[in-house]
Amino acid sequence: MTRRAGLAPTRALIGAPLIALVLVLAGGACSGQRSGSAPGSGAAGGTGAAGTSTSTAAHTPARYVFPVQPSASCKASYGHFHHDYPATDIFTGRGCRFVAPTDGTVTEVARVDRWDPSSNRGADRGGRSVAIVGTDGVRYYGSHLERVASGIAPGARVRAGQLLGLIDNSGDAGTTPTHLHFGISWPTRPGIWWVRRGIVYPWPYLDSWRAGGSRSPARAVRAALAEAGTPEPPCRSGC
Repeated sequence: MTRRAGLAPTRALIGAPLIALVLVLAGGACSGQRSGSAPGSGAAGGTGAAGTSTSTAAHTPARYVFPVQPSASCKASYGHFHHDYPATDIFTGRGCRFVAPTDGTVTEVARVDRWDPSSNRGADRGGRSVAIVGTDGVRYYGSHLERVASGIAPGARVRAGQLLGLIDNSGDAGTTPTHLHFGISWPTRPGIWWVRRGIVYPWPYLDSWRAGGSRSPARAVRAALAEAGTPEPPCRSGC
């Protein structure tokens, strides 16, 4: 793919609320929480990652939508395996929409494709990409985009189903069928791309959302963080 000139990609998180969220995910305050509830429910009246009151989020189950739209014209397929680490490649048509899978806040954006096969830097393999942290406390990441939608920048609030970008083959996907790389993880500070790319397999949740369900990955993400023992484990594959 021809790489377009432009501004350097914005790779920023929105600060202290996400750090607090990581601590909540790692703690035991949510151990008795329903799978559809927000992980921040243990901090009554506080502020969650998306800047919303956690007391409100605790009583409002998250709503989920399938991240590739429109479903009628953008046929999507995916498997139950991903090379090297947990993620899901959703194969679909070029120009199909990557939409927010749930309400949340944009945390990281890469508008320029900086991948170079000669260096193959892990941080650049996704090409153009967007990450959000949902009101459920989970980070959702989509990459290999053609472009990022207007108004999508760190700190922007988004609603489930809102356009984040158009799907293409940017990054290291230039020689593969068009697909959206979709990753689920806990939030981290900027630069921890090996966590952002995926920690928990998305396909069981994609199956639910595609069928109109609302299965939440929040509990699985909390368990994965507890098992890792740190929000910044070392990169162990594809590094």
